[in-house]
Amino acid sequence: MSTTEAAPSVVAPPKAPPLRKKRPRWEIYVPLGLYLLFTLVPFYWMVVFAVRPRGSSSLLPWPVSLENFETVWNGMGFGVFFQNSFLVGVASLVATTAIALPGGYALARFRFRGRRVFLIALLCSQFIPGAMMLIPLFEIFRTLGLVNSLSSLVIAETVFQLPLSLVLISGFIASIPVELEEAAQADGCTRLRGFLLVVLPLLRPGLVAVGSFAFIHSWNNFLFALMFISDQDKFTVPVGLAFTLGEFSVDFGALAAGGVVAALPVVLVFAVVQRYLVQGLSAGAVKG
Repeated sequence: MSTTEAAPSVVAPPKAPPLRKKRPRWEIYVPLGLYLLFTLVPFYWMVVFAVRPRGSSSLLPWPVSLENFETVWNGMGFGVFFQNSFLVGVASLVATTAIALPGGYALARFRFRGRRVFLIALLCSQFIPGAMMLIPLFEIFRTLGLVNSLSSLVIAETVFQLPLSLVLISGFIASIPVELEEAAQADGCTRLRGFLLVVLPLLRPGLVAVGSFAFIHSWNNFLFALMFISDQDKFTVPVGLAFTLGEFSVDFGALAAGGVVAALPVVLVFAVVQRYLVQGLSAGAVKG
């Protein structure tokens, strides 16, 4: 007696659900659009006042005139102010990064008594406004002979930027596996050489974030430059902008042109380092 095997049943694959069209997320786009409009309109008016001819009331900057820029750059000395701000910003960037790098490494890799208290003190120091430190800083700089010197601005900016920079750098180093350094030391590298060859290349986003904040904060700072500098040839851009306001009248075209000159470096810095800045801030917030 022969038996016939039943043919295996074929199970049809499940049908894929129909693709649904993504509807616009108006609850997201509308608030973001309103916020963008609220943010960009002042910049638009600043650019319009800066590039339209004097005496014009047109809402569109046409024809374009660079007369206001020539006035502030050559007539009001903004070329010197720009150079001073750039020197202070670069020096503060270098000093802050050079000090925060070894300090952040020590906070991230070593465990010592008082470490948590020190970190809390660093964070709490951010709540102290700079205006409260003006008199002590002025007395210190007067004793050292640094009043009316750009060095006083560099020192003050570095001191006020160090707490946040130390926290960011330590958090970013803590996110890098310590096994990478241990493998380098097993291959014969010293701790310093392992740090330079293994950790430092991975710190690029964190260093960019710290350096960008140090440069932008020193570029925009008005209070320290106003209190510590008295000679006009040592003014920075924010103080120079304040001195474009006359006692009885305001040259809005020159003031707007100075505002464009002051804002342009900050916009360029953010445009260039935006990708590294987001990576550095997100990685520095992982551990600490």
